[in-house]
Amino acid sequence: MPNMGRSAPSAGPIVGAPQGPAAAQQSQTRSTTSPLVEIDAVDILFYARKGLLGRVSIPAVNGLSLDIHRGETVAVVGESGSGKTTLGRASLRLVKPAAGRIRFDGTDITQSSEGKLKSFRRRAQAVFQDPYSSINSYMNVYQIVEEPLVVHGIGSKAERREKVRQVLEDVRLSPPETYLSKYPHTLSGGQRQRVGIARALVLEPEYIVADEPVSMIDASSRAEILYLMRNLQQRFGIAFLYITHDIASAVHFSDRLAVMYLGRIVEIGPPAEVVAHPLHPYTQALIAAVPEPDPANRHRQRNVVPGEPPSPSNLPTGCAFHPRCPRFITNVCDGTTPVLKEISPGHQVACYLYEETAAGMASAAGPAIESAAGSAETPSP
Repeated sequence: MPNMGRSAPSAGPIVGAPQGPAAAQQSQTRSTTSPLVEIDAVDILFYARKGLLGRVSIPAVNGLSLDIHRGETVAVVGESGSGKTTLGRASLRLVKPAAGRIRFDGTDITQSSEGKLKSFRRRAQAVFQDPYSSINSYMNVYQIVEEPLVVHGIGSKAERREKVRQVLEDVRLSPPETYLSKYPHTLSGGQRQRVGIARALVLEPEYIVADEPVSMIDASSRAEILYLMRNLQQRFGIAFLYITHDIASAVHFSDRLAVMYLGRIVEIGPPAEVVAHPLHPYTQALIAAVPEPDPANRHRQRNVVPGEPPSPSNLPTGCAFHPRCPRFITNVCDGTTPVLKEISPGHQVACYLYEETAAGMASAAGPAIESAAGSAETPSP
């Protein structure tokens, strides 16, 4: 029987995202390699009825750009309604952008038809939030995991069965024979999510969108699922877009952390750096809202951001966060929309509070670049 599985080294100790020098080295590697997924100035619009015959556009993603490299995990955090899931769906071309470009492995898939997207679908998969509704309750585990192989016409029946057994072992549902004939209602939440991960892995994808994969399962299983996904990524070099509300899990699972607010990325950088030194007032508010296991907190007033996010159908001018921002600058923050600028290596923020810092970094980098260029042009003696 031909081997349908991918070769992989034995799984070593499961570790978190690289930090310190390892993170810096990984950032340098990203800058010299082409991205697997390129999202370039993408707008995603939805429409709601207004009046009898009219309609109003609602931007869910607004001019967003993001690159994801092979073997990299980019975590996206933000409040509900910030556009995280829509961003993930757009990267899988489940929704078509109103503007901008989406490229996968150098190929523009923005306007590709469903027929032309079939080969892309085999290379990009999703793990959904709810393990109770994302898998068919009328199919057993074998049928659920085998279905993608059948859809793409991969292998004979015997080869598909062997592949299903192999991938169930990869997600630690072993021995596989115990689970093949079981139906979803006989499995725990953690086991169902492992079945969902196995279904995504069976096609050996290069890119997976994990949309809050641990939010619907009990706390004891969350760490197991995240460590499992991290281990699989290290073994197979899969790129992940990890969508979550849980900043703590994002720090341990991701290589970069992006903070979204009303369809835009307002801050992005190494997870430990973003959490230890948050720059954008919205990021600071999110981190301040994380509960601490201290009984004395019952008697302390927690600082929270006032107000509610504005309606996406009627966004404020300038920075969308300025109506709620405690550090709002009149006639600046409400003027034009700030763009991401690098404040420290790999750490970018879209906020007018850091304009001088970003300008200083750019001017400091200029002479260094010119010096390096001059050295390259000077012939060796």
